[in-house]
Amino acid sequence: MTEQNKTPPLLTVREIARLDNVSEKTVRRAIASGALEAIRIGPGKRLLRIHPEAHAAYPRRYHRRRPWAYRCH
Repeated sequence: MTEQNKTPPLLTVREIARLDNVSEKTVRRAIASGALEAIRIGPGKRLLRIHPEAHAAYPRRYHRRRPWAYRCH
């Protein structure tokens, strides 16, 4: 009997946004900038999917405190 391939399912942009408590647009910007690695699947390669390992690596590498984001007005 062979061992089954136990790769975790790929995550959608919506799932990543919910996990990180950000908008889907923020996730798409991170993908577009290269900060978050994603793959395209499906007809015409239109669907974006993120491997859980890429998502786990994203916050450690790219979430930095941006002083301009915390200014009081």
